[in-house]
Amino acid sequence: MHNIIITSAGQRVSLVRAFKKELNQRCPGALVLTTDMEPELSAACNVSDKYFRVKRVTDPAYIDELINLCLANGVRMVVPTLDTELLVLSTNRQKFEKEGIHVIVSGEDFVKKCRDKRLISDFFTERGISVPALYDKAKPVFPLFIKPYDGSLSADTYLIRSKNELTEYHYSNEKLMFMEYIDKEVNDEYTVDMYYGRDNKVKCIIPRKRIKVRAGEINKGLTCKNAIVPFLKERLSHIDTAIGCLTLQLFLNRDNGRITGIEINPRFGGGFPLSYRAGGNYPGWLIEEYYGNRNIEYFEGWEDALLMLRYDDEILVHGYQA
Repeated sequence: MHNIIITSAGQRVSLVRAFKKELNQRCPGALVLTTDMEPELSAACNVSDKYFRVKRVTDPAYIDELINLCLANGVRMVVPTLDTELLVLSTNRQKFEKEGIHVIVSGEDFVKKCRDKRLISDFFTERGISVPALYDKAKPVFPLFIKPYDGSLSADTYLIRSKNELTEYHYSNEKLMFMEYIDKEVNDEYTVDMYYGRDNKVKCIIPRKRIKVRAGEINKGLTCKNAIVPFLKERLSHIDTAIGCLTLQLFLNRDNGRITGIEINPRFGGGFPLSYRAGGNYPGWLIEEYYGNRNIEYFEGWEDALLMLRYDDEILVHGYQA
């Protein structure tokens, strides 16, 4: 069978629908399944072909549980969506491979770099990409930006404009980094969806300008064919062990053109539906690569200046018993 499981599905309705569409076109009859800790309350689970309740990803039994689910349901591809599960899945990749199951996650060492913003800053620097300057907590420069080195979804972040805004928590929390503030008055913030093939080479680069962000996820966005594309193609044409969708965060200075790398999330980002609608068919390419053994060529024919305006929608579940 050629079924697919999307883990930690949560609210990723558009991603599930994209995989269902592309899988049905290439493997008629194959199913897109989902997992979650509370699948009955997950919108994405309720639009998938079938869902399963699973343990927390940090549970020692999680990997065996997921492998058994795959074997029992004809699944040969696992697509993770949550930062906290990436390293667990990457570390255990060989267990899946022994069963003929492809886990779409980059190699363990690269995932570790992506999960630690200090390490990914070194990675950017090695590739010739500027990063925000790091400040000594004893010698802060204002304004400054504070964030945890292992954070996500903009949690526990602070813009500090003067010394009197700093608290004991900021100084004592060893996870918090004091960094150069990238002024959004002169810098545009971008998320870049990058697709890496099985050969670890980049096949597509789609920058999305973050016009409005809500709860750390893009709410209004715009695809942009600009200087970011050749810049990243030159510097990140190949990343050892990188596969599938990588979501890169950066800033582009409107005055001097400086591109500043912030972080990489080696998974599908929440705003990927915009890149998909623009022509970045990453779900289809994954299916063709891993199920059809097709080599994906570099693709730049995606739609420029495509605006996405998100709104709240509803998934209704009839007969639900609380």
